[in-house]
Amino acid sequence: MATKTVVQRCQEEQMDQMSHSMEMSSQIKKKKFTSSDETPSLSEFYPIISGDVMSVKEILTDAKFPRHRTWEALKETSVELRERDQWTRFGNEMEKLEIGVIRNQHIIRERVDHIALRKEAQRKASVNMKFIEDLSLKSPDFSIPLRPHTVWTGMDVNLSCSVQGCPTPSVTWYKDGVPLEGSLPWNYKLVQKFGLNILEIRRCCLDDAGEYKVVVKSSLGEATSCATLTVNSHEGAEAKLQRSLTTVVAPEPEAQLGSVFPPTFVKEGEDLHLQCSFTSMLLMFQQDVMWFRDGKALQRCSRVEIQTDLRSSSLTLKWVQKEHEGLYSIRLRTWDGSVEHSAFVYVKDASAVVVGAPGSPLQVKCSDVNRDYVFLSWMPPSADGPSPVQGYFIERCEIAVGKWERCNDVVQMVCQYPVMGLKENTMYQFRVCAVNQAGVGRASKPTEPILTSDPLEPSRTMVVKVDRGREIVITKDQLEGENISGQIRVPFPPTDVEVCELSDTYAVLSWTEPDPRGREPLTYFVERSLAGKESWHLASMDQTVLSTRFAAFDQQKGKSYCYRVRSVNKFGISEPSLPSAPVLLGKPMGVPARPHDIVPIREGNNSVLLQWKEPKITERILGYYLYCSEVGSGQWRTINNKPITNTRFTVDGLTTNKQYIFRLKSVGLAGNSIYSDESPAVRVKSAKYVPSCPSAITVLHCTGDEMLIGWRAPANHGGDPVRGYYLDQRQKSQDTWREVNVKPVTDRMYKVTGLQEGSFYQFRVFAANIIGLGKPSEPSEMFLCEPWTMPEPACPYDLEFREVRCNSLVLLWAEPVYKGQSAISGYVVEISQGAESEDWTPVTKEPVTETHLKISGLQAGQTYRLRVFAINGAGVGMPSVPSEAVKSETKAGTKEIQIGVDNDGFIFLSFEGPETDERDFFKWNKNYSDAIDAGRARLENKNNRSVLTFTDASQEDLGLYTVELSENPDVSSSFTFTAEDLERLTELSWHIRNPLIALKSGWQVDVSEQGQVRLWLQTEPLSSAASLRLILNDREISSTPARKMNFDKAKGLVEIIFDQLSKEDEGSYTAQLKDGRAKNQFTLVFVEKTFQDALAKSDGNRRNWKRKSGPHFQEYLSWTVTPDCEMIIKCKVININKDTKMKWFKDGVELTQATMEPSGVGTFTVPQVTKKEAGVYRAVVSDSRGEDESRLELLDDEFDRLVQKLNKQCALSAGPVRIQCTAKGFKLYCSLKYYLSYMKTSWHFKEKRIDQQERMSPGSSMQKVWIEIFNPTENDKGKYTLEMFDGQETHSRSLDLSGQAFADALLEHQRLKQVEFAEKNQARVTKGLPDVVAIMEGKSLCLTCFTDGDPAPEMFWMKSDRELVSNGHYQITHETQSSTLTINHVTMDDSGSYSIYVRNKFGSQTVYVTVSVYKHGEKPRADAVEM
Repeated sequence: MATKTVVQRCQEEQMDQMSHSMEMSSQIKKKKFTSSDETPSLSEFYPIISGDVMSVKEILTDAKFPRHRTWEALKETSVELRERDQWTRFGNEMEKLEIGVIRNQHIIRERVDHIALRKEAQRKASVNMKFIEDLSLKSPDFSIPLRPHTVWTGMDVNLSCSVQGCPTPSVTWYKDGVPLEGSLPWNYKLVQKFGLNILEIRRCCLDDAGEYKVVVKSSLGEATSCATLTVNSHEGAEAKLQRSLTTVVAPEPEAQLGSVFPPTFVKEGEDLHLQCSFTSMLLMFQQDVMWFRDGKALQRCSRVEIQTDLRSSSLTLKWVQKEHEGLYSIRLRTWDGSVEHSAFVYVKDASAVVVGAPGSPLQVKCSDVNRDYVFLSWMPPSADGPSPVQGYFIERCEIAVGKWERCNDVVQMVCQYPVMGLKENTMYQFRVCAVNQAGVGRASKPTEPILTSDPLEPSRTMVVKVDRGREIVITKDQLEGENISGQIRVPFPPTDVEVCELSDTYAVLSWTEPDPRGREPLTYFVERSLAGKESWHLASMDQTVLSTRFAAFDQQKGKSYCYRVRSVNKFGISEPSLPSAPVLLGKPMGVPARPHDIVPIREGNNSVLLQWKEPKITERILGYYLYCSEVGSGQWRTINNKPITNTRFTVDGLTTNKQYIFRLKSVGLAGNSIYSDESPAVRVKSAKYVPSCPSAITVLHCTGDEMLIGWRAPANHGGDPVRGYYLDQRQKSQDTWREVNVKPVTDRMYKVTGLQEGSFYQFRVFAANIIGLGKPSEPSEMFLCEPWTMPEPACPYDLEFREVRCNSLVLLWAEPVYKGQSAISGYVVEISQGAESEDWTPVTKEPVTETHLKISGLQAGQTYRLRVFAINGAGVGMPSVPSEAVKSETKAGTKEIQIGVDNDGFIFLSFEGPETDERDFFKWNKNYSDAIDAGRARLENKNNRSVLTFTDASQEDLGLYTVELSENPDVSSSFTFTAEDLERLTELSWHIRNPLIALKSGWQVDVSEQGQVRLWLQTEPLSSAASLRLILNDREISSTPARKMNFDKAKGLVEIIFDQLSKEDEGSYTAQLKDGRAKNQFTLVFVEKTFQDALAKSDGNRRNWKRKSGPHFQEYLSWTVTPDCEMIIKCKVININKDTKMKWFKDGVELTQATMEPSGVGTFTVPQVTKKEAGVYRAVVSDSRGEDESRLELLDDEFDRLVQKLNKQCALSAGPVRIQCTAKGFKLYCSLKYYLSYMKTSWHFKEKRIDQQERMSPGSSMQKVWIEIFNPTENDKGKYTLEMFDGQETHSRSLDLSGQAFADALLEHQRLKQVEFAEKNQARVTKGLPDVVAIMEGKSLCLTCFTDGDPAPEMFWMKSDRELVSNGHYQITHETQSSTLTINHVTMDDSGSYSIYVRNKFGSQTVYVTVSVYKHGEKPRADAVEM
């Protein structure tokens, strides 16, 4: 029973729940989720189908299924279910179904939104990829060039190369310069596969031999690679470039490095160019020349150009930055491996933007790039400026915008900085500027562009490759499934909140994003609280944090903080993460310790090797900056601008024989250390080492058992003079060398004795200095020992160069030891251009008699060799050994001999060389070999300057003088002392020994405004010991109150001032000056006209000065002509007051029309000038202090000048010539503002003057000039010109009366003529009728009217516009020129308006008359004529 009750109760409860569910489902409005860009769904208005009718999976898998078809399916399905009566859902089942469908709809829309977002992301990615491709543009190049091949006939060969470049270059093949295009030979095939370009040649024949070339081109340039194909046959190998009868080709000599680049200095922002030449043409395997910087290979790009040809290779780096400083190397392959040359390139700081500002930082790097965050680090500059670097400003540039913006408002102290607030998926560049007290320095080199993106995005994406090259992208969200990601709404909190970067000013937090993260984009809120407290507040404030990084800058020092992070998406905010460990700002990063124990070591003539010890604590040391100073200068110079990481460095660019000291700084992220202690001073000079080997061994003489052997000195003596030479010999049949001399010989020749006649001997030479014995020379040729009996001389020897310049050099040699059968009469000098050329040409047409020759006309930068032949009576002897190759160039710092006169009047020759060693001295000679007579000249050497002073220069001292440095003959010069030099310098010497005081300005006479007279002269500045004597007419004068004398020795000024000049002051003034040995005298003849003029000017100025004490004229009376042709007479008075008056007069009559302004300007205006204006004008200004007067005589020439000015102004006011047509003809006229009869005018027709004619009549008025042409015809066509002569110039105006202008004018004239004729002959009433007529009733009225006209007009009388005819009451009579109307016995009805109308063919006229009839006894009208 109990069980049954429980079952019933359960059923009742289920029924209640079902009914409640039905009620709730009918009351609750259906909900759905919509994206931001969607409109409300139709599901709010149509029923929802169940999952078994149409699954969401079917909708998802059909990408082409249109959205509106879903709702059509819903409608159709609902109708079908109603028919089946299956639409029955109750309570929770209906809710579950609704929730499931809504979830499926949300998934569908989310998938569609993701597709749209993916398309947008792909578009942005393609834009960014294009930008990255543009950045990676590279000119075409061969990564693998063509190589030569040698094959037998009938064999196959593949010529291949690999090409690189962006954009992809085009490839063209050539054979012997002919492109392989179109239809190729049957056995040729071009293939591109696996990145290789291949030319396949099958079954080669002899015709296939030749040079093959590949040319690759793109928009950035082109490159070429060549190779030779040799096809051998049984008859030999044939190539189009060379034929050979044998199949064995002798190996060509490999190229070596020739001239190389030295240490180079370049300024920041300039271009760097390095070049290296080769000793011979590069072989095929050597053409891959490589360049390196600090051991890293350099590749061609937009800023790096590498050009290599068969003779040289060059590197050009555009827009050099300090990051490009370093050790540059070139590497050349050889048979044994490779050879390499290296030199350091120093990049100097560019000019500062602000004077005293620091240099630019360097090596700015980006790390930890996120969606809106990047971490920057850099190195401090080497140049702080006058004050230390205080910090740095960081700038960023959004590449799409191109504008630099500052990231920090407060200077950053250390060389690293976190940048926040960036835009996601945006390209940025960054740069840094250093700041000191002077201002902001130059910006660093910008970083490479970086793209802000989510670094975790690749880890959430997997790409699966399927067949046919297709790819499927699967994200982590999809792998998590709909049951997880699809149910996530509010995100989970992040995890692992910790500090990743910490400094004394900021803390950078990092955390791990929630997992699973959901499909919605995430942002973050960062909260902060003091450690130990739960007072959490927002640390990110209004900043949107996109990435898992956050930099907190506002944390107080000394306090610990905890941080936690919340995830945020569109559904809401997550719970906070677990708090981080307490964060306390770090201690300020200290600058690194300074290095110590700096040791400079001499290395070369311009370099010093520095070694030092690093500090004990090397943590955070990035490198070292080096500084040097010349001893005694007090100025320090930065050596390197890029930190050096090791503890030794070779400093280049120093001056030879100068002493330097050095100091260093350690470089760290917190800045540079203080300077190290200064190093010991070191003198820059090459370190001493053994000399190089001698060369050019030759036989100078042979007697049968003796040989005189000569050789060339070593090219480098090793920093110490060669102390001696050692000679070895061996016979042809021997392999071992035998010493010839045990003791060293100082001369470069040695007589070898004890030889066997007829034997061959070979020699070698050693050079020795204080360091030791150098390497032996190359063995000489085999010399035959037999007596010399030839008649010609032997070869000259000891060829040396002096005074090598860019266009000339001097060659010295020694005469042959063996002279032949007769004395030597001269020498022939031959020259060859090139280090290995054997093309010899004579230098001079005639033999040279001296043992030296100056060779001119050389090409700058070219290399030359020379050799010499001796000549005697028997002919030309053997040639000398060719000289060493010499390059025609003027070395930097080269100076020439100067000639002059010293302070004591002695003529001297001086020469200044580079800094010399203590043992070096200057050797002077005459004609390169003759010693200078000590009695005629004395020599003085001081430091690097040598002076040869002649005791008494004369004709004996003329000639060629030479000087050279004892240990460095390359420092040499010569000077030819000529007779012209002797004459010029002898005169200068006399002036120096007998000096004269130089005159700057001779005697001058000045008169002041007060009337004082000043006589003065000026010489060069004199010493305080100078003296002066003034002589007037042979007697010395002194200073008096009326005649003051001044002598300013520092300025060399002598002056005499007269308060009032008188007749007694006339005469000759002489100033006698003496200053040490120098003296001079200067005379002024102050008599006759010179004196009278000065006296008159003095009196006039004195009177004028007195006049100026009251009102006076600053500008006297003068006249001007205005553009309106008015004459204005004007003057200006100064020093006036309220009582000052001005009066004007003309010929003694006062002019009251004149005016005076408060400024003192007085004017009198004449509107129209006539002859009456000629006369004398006078203006008088006066007050209680005095008066002044100004006169203007406007007569004769002055009046004519006024008229001429008026005429000119009138002519300038003339307008263009115009035409006016009349009945008589044409009237040409020109309008003027004002026409004067003084101005001469003339009219010209076709450049011919028009005189008064019957058909042409000129005329004028006050404002017009004209000419009338009567009865014009076609002959009057042409150009008319009006010429107006103002007395000096002729002004003209023209009118071209031809063509259409003439036709129109003639037509208008004819029309007017016809109008005038018609007006003259038309019918008209001449007289006879009054306006009103009064007549008494009963009388008769007679009205008579007279007419005129040709032909005679017709006449009609009318009353009230109705024609009257003759009858008993009216009687009308007509005569030739008159008509009469008679009204008999007028009545009151006859009153009214009467008229007469006359007409002919030229016109008509009507004249009205009013008739007023009055009765007897009445009065007629007052205005009527009583008849």
